[in-house]
Amino acid sequence: MATDPVCGMWVEERDASLRLVRDNRTYYFCSETCLHQFAEPERELRRLVRRCALAWPLAIAVVVLLYGVATPTAVVAAAVLATVVQGYAGAPFYRGTRDAIRDRSWNMDVLIAVGTTAAYAYSVAALLLPARLPHAYYFDASSLILALILTGNYLEHRARSRAGSALRRLEELLPDVAAVVRDGREVAVPANEIAVDDRIRVRPGARFPADATILDGRTSVDESLLTGEPLPQARGPGDRVLAGSVNGEGLIEARATGVGSDTFVAEVGRLLTDAELSRVPLRRTADRIAAVFVPLVLLLAVAGAGAWLLVAGAGLTVAVLVFVTAVITACPCAFGIATPAAILVGTGRAAEAGVVFRGDDALERAARVDLVVTDKTGTLTRGAPSLGEAIPAEGGSVEHLLRVAAAVEVGSSHPYARAVLDAARARGIVPAPAREVVVEPGRGVRGEVDGKAVEVVRPESEPASDGSPEPWRAIVQRLAGSGRSLAIVREGGAVIGALSFEDDLADGVPEALRALAADGIRVVMATGDRPEAARALAESLGLEEVHAGRTPAQKLELLRKLQSEGHVVAFVGDGVNDAPALAAADLGIAIGAGTAVARDAGQVVLVRSDFRGVALALRIARRTVAKVRGNLAWAIGYNLVLLPIALGALVPAFGLSVYDALPIVGAAAMAISSTTVVTNSLSLRRVALAAPARGRDFRATVAQ
Repeated sequence: MATDPVCGMWVEERDASLRLVRDNRTYYFCSETCLHQFAEPERELRRLVRRCALAWPLAIAVVVLLYGVATPTAVVAAAVLATVVQGYAGAPFYRGTRDAIRDRSWNMDVLIAVGTTAAYAYSVAALLLPARLPHAYYFDASSLILALILTGNYLEHRARSRAGSALRRLEELLPDVAAVVRDGREVAVPANEIAVDDRIRVRPGARFPADATILDGRTSVDESLLTGEPLPQARGPGDRVLAGSVNGEGLIEARATGVGSDTFVAEVGRLLTDAELSRVPLRRTADRIAAVFVPLVLLLAVAGAGAWLLVAGAGLTVAVLVFVTAVITACPCAFGIATPAAILVGTGRAAEAGVVFRGDDALERAARVDLVVTDKTGTLTRGAPSLGEAIPAEGGSVEHLLRVAAAVEVGSSHPYARAVLDAARARGIVPAPAREVVVEPGRGVRGEVDGKAVEVVRPESEPASDGSPEPWRAIVQRLAGSGRSLAIVREGGAVIGALSFEDDLADGVPEALRALAADGIRVVMATGDRPEAARALAESLGLEEVHAGRTPAQKLELLRKLQSEGHVVAFVGDGVNDAPALAAADLGIAIGAGTAVARDAGQVVLVRSDFRGVALALRIARRTVAKVRGNLAWAIGYNLVLLPIALGALVPAFGLSVYDALPIVGAAAMAISSTTVVTNSLSLRRVALAAPARGRDFRATVAQ
């Protein structure tokens, strides 16, 4: 079964004749109205405006003729006007009913067409057969019901349009033409013809046509619509930029790394499009309800009308009104759109802030998280450490130390490797050739340099085990005590020096931790770094629990232990060594600046290397799932309350005269119901990291 992306009703794929292929994906629809609204939203909106513009004046005229003039001629005139409303304003509902019958499915149009036709047909019959039927005319009810429902469709269409605005803004970001440098000459080519590794040139004020890495030039880049970062960010050689970003003041040449469907913009677009069709457990519940709702309502309406006619003896007129009121009041659309409306707005809001949810159940997983385990380097810290000190062993030199360390670090993508290479480059040191380089996640890197085995690894827990002279061990202990991260360099099995690294706190970490605490989410640090470095950072942040010196396997053990205690655990990481933990956690959150392996392993990707995205992602997920539940509760409560009223629950208190108004009131309630669901979902656009709850803080204790 497929889901109509507009109304949320189930459609049998093999029987559905209404389908649309877009971006290599097939969408199925329950009616032509939904198909047109999805394929041509602006055109469909104009059609709705025209139908409303005709339906309302004619419906009001019908009311005036029936109740203000009330002559036989006026009744005939009202019948003529009602016929125009029924034929023109009601045409989409008749087409929808035809489509439902043809595809053997049920949709909202069936209830509207059956209900208004019953009121209209009975009124025509009463006009043509005055001797056989009571002089009761409901041309006003059929006309006003159609006018009200069309107005509700218009309001819902506008609300859905606002909900999908994030996707449209993303689609409009990419330029149509790009400047590509080929054979030393600049050539203008369509943006969709750019290939990976093409050298592109971007002038000041222009948008980047592809995800790229800057090769030449410095500038500031506005990524506000992509990442939510309000201020332009400085970018230079080696920095990554996203397609759709606005170049600032510099002329830039860059190498295309992601083009077409592989760009971040395209990925977010796919995610936002998929959001309405996601199959989270709550959505499956709503789908099951919607699938049986229309036939159930028709059955109840027939049974209710029959009971009033045959059992209560209320007469044919009352029976018709009971039937009309029941089918018009029911609102299966509220069930169908309860989940996709909230998910669409929630994922759109997240995308605007640079948070990408991946997978059908990522939102619902994130909503259940009560504990966050986070790596240190590249997550809590910037992940771009610099070399603090390079201390050779007695008799050695800094130049030789950096030369052999840089040689094996060329094969590593770890932030510390980049720091070593940058330091060597700054001193004019050319790394020696290295062979058989092997990266050992969580430990370091090793290889062969000048015929000798070289290792750059994290220190052992006891420096004395290195067999180094006492002065050397004292130096290592001093650096470790300062809280800096360390690496030991060995050549031929002997320690030839130590490297210390400094890494600044990442943007927004304290604010994010306060927000997580306010939401009742506990944070634990698990890092492969030395205990002293991890403890120093934890104490500065007020984290209660830190696990240092952990290998990838030990991080997995920690995750499983926490999960066995009943926690729903999210893991935040950015490196190759974090991929196993990201995959094993209940929710993997990958920092966007990290490796491709980490991003692929995460169910949530943060485009910006900003820890605030963790808190915002979890908050958006919680609010979105809460909105889904609220929407479903509204849809269920609405029908549980109003359907009994439509079937006659108020008659004992107000008499049968209540049906003079109930059909029209029911139409207004139905029109408002689905609009309310979408409007309620739109409040998710305002989710942000607010100030933490009063009295909530962190204790500066560290559990080792």
